Amino acid sequence: MAPSNRTTGKAPAEAPAEPFKKALAGCFKAISGQAEIEVSFGPEQPGLAPGRVRLTEPPRRFTRQDAAIVRGQSDALALRLACHDPATHRRMSPTGDAARGIFEAVEQARVEAIGANRMPGTRTNLAAMLTERYRNARFADITQKGDAPLADAIALLVRERLTGEAPPREARAFVNLWRGEIEAKAGKSLELLASRLEDQKAFSQLTRDILTALDMGEDSGSSSEQDEGEDESEGGAEEQGGQDSQSDEKEDQSSSTEVDSEASDEEMPEGEMEQESAPSDLSPDDDEAVDLDEPGESMLPRPPAQQDNRGPEYHAFTTAFDEEIHAEELCDTEELTRLRAHLDKQLSHLQGVVARLANRLQRRLMAQQNRAWEFDLEEGVLDPARLSRVVTDPTAALSFKRERDTDFRDTVVTLLIDNSGSMRGRPITVAATCADILARTLERCGVKVEVLGFTTRAWKGGQSREAWLAAGKPPAPGRLNDLRHIIYKAADAPWRRARRSLGLMMREGLLKENIDGEALDWAHKRLLARPEARRILMMISDGAPVDDSTLSVNPGNYLERHLRFIISEIENRSPVELMAIGIGHDVTRYYKRAVTIVDAEELGGVMTEKLAELFDEKAAAPRRGRRAS
Repeated sequence: MAPSNRTTGKAPAEAPAEPFKKALAGCFKAISGQAEIEVSFGPEQPGLAPGRVRLTEPPRRFTRQDAAIVRGQSDALALRLACHDPATHRRMSPTGDAARGIFEAVEQARVEAIGANRMPGTRTNLAAMLTERYRNARFADITQKGDAPLADAIALLVRERLTGEAPPREARAFVNLWRGEIEAKAGKSLELLASRLEDQKAFSQLTRDILTALDMGEDSGSSSEQDEGEDESEGGAEEQGGQDSQSDEKEDQSSSTEVDSEASDEEMPEGEMEQESAPSDLSPDDDEAVDLDEPGESMLPRPPAQQDNRGPEYHAFTTAFDEEIHAEELCDTEELTRLRAHLDKQLSHLQGVVARLANRLQRRLMAQQNRAWEFDLEEGVLDPARLSRVVTDPTAALSFKRERDTDFRDTVVTLLIDNSGSMRGRPITVAATCADILARTLERCGVKVEVLGFTTRAWKGGQSREAWLAAGKPPAPGRLNDLRHIIYKAADAPWRRARRSLGLMMREGLLKENIDGEALDWAHKRLLARPEARRILMMISDGAPVDDSTLSVNPGNYLERHLRFIISEIENRSPVELMAIGIGHDVTRYYKRAVTIVDAEELGGVMTEKLAELFDEKAAAPRRGRRAS
């Protein structure tokens, strides 16, 4: 038998990928200019957070191409840190979701172009990453403009102008579907981008000009009032300086004002800073996609447009293909058991943490249940304290008591979980585990819990879109995808019966697109039909509503306007108490009572804390209608 390492004194062999990971971490720190940043590796999509970065774990036996793809993901994130100013981006970013998605994609193309032009190795890595992204997304199969994402097409055309590189072969077909229209309307602005590459503010202004040329002016809007005010004040100071003998002093004051403004941007709390995110992938199969969302820096809440809270004209082209289905109907018992085992294995260490939080919640809830009894009743539980009367007076009747029902027990909680593709990986795993443990905890306390999920049956429209195409593509078709609303646990179902169903969230291919407004309305109507006196609805999501098929043939804010309307109706006219938790996405611009978390692993603590606050009767009333901190 070969001697062990302990016997020979040799150190255990290093994993094959370890030298590569160490070199990759060093390159990331060098390119980003942040020597103290923590670099970790995991199976999830890569992403940034304050003081740390998560990169994709390379395969155990990786090829040269695999290494280039992982390097490209690392370089894209490092360039985002090195060449991107969050404060400028926040001030220049448009307000509409569709316009903002394009703005984010073009800004990421800018920072990657800076790195590609300066470093040939980085250019090669980024090209490998993009090729892999679009190959996995099967964008080469797109033949209709309605299926071709506009944000990706514009970003690749911008990359072409800035670096001279044509779009990857896998993406050329869908880019060419848009090329003629984009270049005809915004060709002049596209040609000017290369000359503004190093000036983020000037580059952003040209991007807004492109959006205006593409008839997305309502989404992009004009420059912020703050920027306009600063420009006017600077211009006024210059004019006055020409007429005043104390021009030098005024210029010093103007300079100090600008410095203070910059400092205030840097000193803003993290919750007020811009969310640094690159365009998220729209494909279901892109495991190597670069997800540059920074959960630690949530988007500055913007006041909604006046028309957003009106009752919008919203409809579905057809509801014939929508489904409301129980989780166990989507796969057989054997697969559900396997998925549940996979869920438990993935988060065995986190389960202990969430369980402790749930036990703390249970103790807090039980402390509120001061037992109250009614005495001297003719039926109920025999009262032993009054048995002495029967002994002393045999003719006396037996005395009974009964525990008085508390308002606390007359409560139902619905957890509505976003099952969109962007929740893949850690977020959906943590959400499923937290829902499972909280359902068990609240059930012990006598509170009924319903766990629901929402997604679509298909990517890019499904049968609804096919019906629309067969009908001759009538204009303004409305919602153009097949809804899938999933019941993981009904309110009256015990936890032990529904436990396996929550494993369905781990099923490959389940998570697709998210139409939040109709899902929220569905969950709300289910709660209204419940007999409980107190009804609580908690939405768990990681983004705004997105459905490519619907947004490609309707206004860019079509789904968002409907979501705002449903939220307003629930918050202002319904007895249901609504709150939302955003995972890496600021949901306070939609919901009055909301909280944004930095990482999915914070979900358990936030859910238990917010539920405890809601159940605290003394604190619940004044909190109602206020934004959660």
